[in-house]
Amino acid sequence: MARLVKLIVALLLIGFAWCASAEQVDINSATAEQIAEVLTGVGKAKAEAIVQDREKNGKFKSIEDLGRVKGIGQATIEKNRDKIIIGMDTQNPPAAPPKGK
Repeated sequence: MARLVKLIVALLLIGFAWCASAEQVDINSATAEQIAEVLTGVGKAKAEAIVQDREKNGKFKSIEDLGRVKGIGQATIEKNRDKIIIGMDTQNPPAAPPKGK
């Protein structure tokens, strides 16, 4: 019985972790629509400004780099810190698993 309880708890934790990760966005690859959908206080216009800044100035190296975008202040960065991913390496993506597995 104790093993079953441990298994259920483990599965619940995995489920919660998956849900939390679904609420994140990579500001170096996401579309404006994806950014606006995930980030609090960032509508379509600000999300488009993020994408335009990324295209003009290059990828964001840190979350704080969002501050270079007009309309994105420290308060917006802080309330979204746990939702932002800074993806960097698009040249060497992880290898795809072998087919049939």
